[in-house]
Amino acid sequence: MHYQLNPFGEIKLIRCISGSVYDVIIDVRQDSPTFLKWFGAILSSDSRIMMFVPQGFAHGFQTLTDNCELIYAHTSSYKPGYEGAIRYNDPAIGIVWPLGVTEISERDQTHPFLTNEFKGIKKI
Repeated sequence: MHYQLNPFGEIKLIRCISGSVYDVIIDVRQDSPTFLKWFGAILSSDSRIMMFVPQGFAHGFQTLTDNCELIYAHTSSYKPGYEGAIRYNDPAIGIVWPLGVTEISERDQTHPFLTNEFKGIKKI
């Protein structure tokens, strides 16, 4: 689960144009009443549903079919060194993924778990 750290936070709009994915966002705004709550939805080329990712939210997805393609619209450019990350299977968040995880990048396997305090910010 990835997000841009301030002052380079961004808003994203995501659409699946081929295949199907389960798309998830997590509120990582510490002063928010929905802090660390998550929301997930299936995006597919058939449904044409898009995911709006507000600034201050982490984002990630699981492919549900082969050959998925996503289009991202960002409000700002990616800034190396200002990306935060949270482990996709962090029990403190409790995301219910529709499929078992069979492939994950080495980089994503190293993202931190949260503790009782929000210390999951990891520059990568």
